[in-house]
Amino acid sequence: MIKLGPEPVEMRAMSDDDIFSSRLKLLIIMAKAYLKDCPLGNYRKKAIIENANHVFYHSLHMVSESLNLKNDGFDFQAGIASKEKTSEEHLFHQRVQLLAVMAKALAEDRLKGHFRKKALTDNLNKICEALIFKFQIQEVDFLKVA
Repeated sequence: MIKLGPEPVEMRAMSDDDIFSSRLKLLIIMAKAYLKDCPLGNYRKKAIIENANHVFYHSLHMVSESLNLKNDGFDFQAGIASKEKTSEEHLFHQRVQLLAVMAKALAEDRLKGHFRKKALTDNLNKICEALIFKFQIQEVDFLKVA
């Protein structure tokens, strides 16, 4: 039998950041499904709320860790490029936290109206742009499903 994938010695345990990334991607998918008028059952609503809570608090924790490192002098002699990176990272996490709040609102049937859906769409687009740029995925053909 042919075995595909990494060897067991090359694998590592999942970190909190891996789980955050997976939950964020799932939250993005669920929000986009909502915008395409896919039905929201009780199970999906509970999953959205649970993922939104996890993403929100983990993002908040990541921002506070970053600020603590900066305030402790770790980033004391940083240049302009480092400050811009920190600013972009902070903005990204603010958008992620906004997505979590909006996702929880849509699961609780409080996200109604054209302008709120447009705001959700704009926020999703900005987050997706940041993720693609951050990971620098050039070839996305492997992500396309038949």
